[in-house]
Amino acid sequence: MIDGGMTAESGRAPRLVVDPSHYSAIYAIGDVHGCLDQLVALETLICEDAKPIDGRKLIVMLGDYVDRGPKSAAVLYHLNASPPAGFDRVCLRGNHDDALLAFLDGDPAGDWVVEHGGDATFASYGVEFEGLRISHALREAVRVAVPSSHVEFLRTLPVLLSVGSDVFAHAGIRPGRPLGEQTDEDLMWIRRSFLDLGPGLPVRVFHGHTPTREAHIGPDRVGLDTHCYRTGRLTAGRVLAGEVTILSVG
Repeated sequence: MIDGGMTAESGRAPRLVVDPSHYSAIYAIGDVHGCLDQLVALETLICEDAKPIDGRKLIVMLGDYVDRGPKSAAVLYHLNASPPAGFDRVCLRGNHDDALLAFLDGDPAGDWVVEHGGDATFASYGVEFEGLRISHALREAVRVAVPSSHVEFLRTLPVLLSVGSDVFAHAGIRPGRPLGEQTDEDLMWIRRSFLDLGPGLPVRVFHGHTPTREAHIGPDRVGLDTHCYRTGRLTAGRVLAGEVTILSVG
């Protein structure tokens, strides 16, 4: 059970605040994109790394569980199960997860997912289609194939986690905008202005969304998306006593 408070306003995804004293270490994991094998291997590495650390630990998933990689459905089954012993887990919503929900809801904006790796997600649920044809029949087939538990899981995911001055979001934050005023779109989709300007607030942001060859560790930004579906490398950042250490597999 997460030691924290969840807030949600009408029309906005939830935000979560956790007291820093509740966890002795936090492990943030970058974009999975259907790479179940690497996720399981990284969790095993994290469990080994955490053995000498007393107290409860937290795993933060930074979003984008689906699309592009081969096992999106299995990743969601995995994340719906209990976290490793001795850990709590927070899963944040990424832009690909958000677009899948929009596709299932019939929102035309969700059609974006079909051209950005959604075919791999659909195939992982046993739905095959030719090319990139978007049709009512395809949408209905995916709706039938995706378990309601997976849809509910994605719908209830928060888009922001605050732990003291450390902030976790899939894409980053709008520079200089107070955390309470960040929009869902900011947190799941922002890229260039955040990367160029940083948070513009007295916080350190842990994020995925923008893939890089190696994890980025800076004073106000830690980027953890190492393009797992292409490179085979999945990366986590461990926060212990304020210091960040990188762990990776693949």
